[in-house]
Amino acid sequence: MEATTVTGAARSMLDFCRSARDLQPGLPDLPLIKTAIVTFERRRNDANPHHREMNRSAGASAPGVKESPNEFVAAAREIGIEVVVIEERFRFDLRVISRLRRAIEQQRPDIVLTHHVKSHFLMKRSRLWQEYPWIAFHHGYTTTDLKMRAYNYLDRWSLPTADRVITVCQAFAKGLANAGVRPERISVQHNAISAPQAASIEQVQVVRAKLDLRKDERLVLAIGRLSREKAHLDLVTAFAHLRRARPEINARLVIIGDGPERGRLDAASSSLNVRERTLFTGQLSDIGGYYALADLMVLPSHSEGSPYVLLEAMAAGVPVVATAVGGVPEMVEDNESALLVPASSPEQMAEAIGRVLTNAQLARTLTANASALVVTRYSPESYLRSLARIYQSVLAFASSGLTTHQ
Repeated sequence: MEATTVTGAARSMLDFCRSARDLQPGLPDLPLIKTAIVTFERRRNDANPHHREMNRSAGASAPGVKESPNEFVAAAREIGIEVVVIEERFRFDLRVISRLRRAIEQQRPDIVLTHHVKSHFLMKRSRLWQEYPWIAFHHGYTTTDLKMRAYNYLDRWSLPTADRVITVCQAFAKGLANAGVRPERISVQHNAISAPQAASIEQVQVVRAKLDLRKDERLVLAIGRLSREKAHLDLVTAFAHLRRARPEINARLVIIGDGPERGRLDAASSSLNVRERTLFTGQLSDIGGYYALADLMVLPSHSEGSPYVLLEAMAAGVPVVATAVGGVPEMVEDNESALLVPASSPEQMAEAIGRVLTNAQLARTLTANASALVVTRYSPESYLRSLARIYQSVLAFASSGLTTHQ
């Protein structure tokens, strides 16, 4: 896996490893699962002797393999996972294949799991799939520029060779089948979420003071990268509709995250006359206090798989308005555990926001049903059991002497 921070796929994998460590002693019916990670780090182009000495003293196991201080590696080691860091010169450096092969041969795993385009490509190109059962995790595609489209095309070359492709929603599964992955090799597994630790009174007070939030104000929250597919512009437009149509609702909009759309969103909030009611916080690591104060979380995306932010809001007891895209309608039911609206429909989004903010019984129903779903369907134990079943089925097929490879 290529990762430097604990978000998205990296978070999902580490959560699984943590669950395997913490939950397995109480689940004797599950097989023992041990994990090791191979990841990559771009070579620094400096000649600083201090850096070179740090790398030598870190105890790298082979030329081109060295320690890394990034957040992902630190988090993995903190929960007891062995990590091998392979140095690379650029993103698709084929010289890492020999190092990757050596690292995997040293581990002698029962299964090799890959995440993201580069890892899929290296597994395919190295032909390690001829020696080890291979499960590829697919987290969806973005088409923001020509480079990403090229990466997506490369992934469609790699994935059909995997013994199994695990993706996060049925919508993505259909896309994979259309791209050439055999349907019988595709499994769908939504993400899971642990019960959050409640924010302390002090944390809530700090956030309230930071926002200068009055007791009669309602807080509408959005969390996510400020990129075009996340459609925060639709949310800002919807908030402006709400302010015009329901001026009696005293609401503030808080958007947590950063990204290339920040300037555009700032300008839009000004032109729509909601800038004084909108706060862009930037990226934050601790958002428990914001969830504690939120009256509503809005997910306005044009494209989603199995969004963590949706699960986080559900687990935190915050009612949700979301667009009915990707895996969202598979995870929650409209008018039962969330209010769902069509993508690119700011007026309908504004109406749904207004319904939740003015109907306390509806808000209670949505949060109660969503909380029950988190416990029964999206718990770490259910996620661990589901993936363990998939891994066992792939191993059983491999041990039969049959092959699925093209």
